Amino acid sequence: MKNTILLAGALLLAATSMVSCKKDYNCTCSKTYTSGSGSTTSDYSHYTYKDSRTRAETRCNANETQGSDLYGNYAINCEIK
Repeated sequence: MKNTILLAGALLLAATSMVSCKKDYNCTCSKTYTSGSGSTTSDYSHYTYKDSRTRAETRCNANETQGSDLYGNYAINCEIK
């Protein structure tokens, strides 16, 4: 009987430790233009993800990109804050 209770307690503890906590994570992105005269960085976008930390970081990093437009080359960098 003792072993059964201990085993059930251990299984319950293991199961609850595997459940990841979901909470709000704020993703902030900035856009940096580079040209011959230097670089300019400005706020670009903000996202809120209600997820686990790992999943929120993955979703946030998916917003990163590079390219060019009329103003020059740019890079969009995002991070969880």
